[in-house]
Amino acid sequence: MKTAIFGGTFNPIHSAHLAMARLAADRLGLDRVLFIPAGHPPHKEAATPYEDRYRMVELACAADPRFEPSRLEEGDETSYSIHTIERVKAADSGPVYFIIGSDAFEEITSWFRWRDVIAAVEFIVVARPGHSIDPPAGATVQRLDDVALPESSSEIRRALARGEISPELPPAVAEYIQTHGLYRK
Repeated sequence: MKTAIFGGTFNPIHSAHLAMARLAADRLGLDRVLFIPAGHPPHKEAATPYEDRYRMVELACAADPRFEPSRLEEGDETSYSIHTIERVKAADSGPVYFIIGSDAFEEITSWFRWRDVIAAVEFIVVARPGHSIDPPAGATVQRLDDVALPESSSEIRRALARGEISPELPPAVAEYIQTHGLYRK
């Protein structure tokens, strides 16, 4: 089974996340993409509660049978990618890929046990404007240069704070946000 890990705060998950995962799954023949909301990411603060972010991921993943929400990073521990990778590899005998934007990939050498991370997975790096893809020695990289990433999660949160619903949100996610009053000031 070919599995990809797609982690992040998913605060909130939006159509560009789904497009990245769909393109990666199509191009590389992935059997599943694990969407793993970070419980306590070391590089970002996720102010929205984990359970809300997980539920939005669950709703967004319902559209594609290859997409699987995962609670691997739930809990109070810092969410280090190497720990997640090791858990996935222990449970899965096939190759493991790691979907990441070029903005985050630029910082890979600052990650906890980054050398172990690059040795353990093949990266699927999605190009983002203004960010280069310059892999460190030993990293195996598949590039996805043709995914349009029109809005970031932070832009979507700003719009939601103004009371605007972004068209980049899957309808079920937008409804969840409205029902639960998320991202309002």
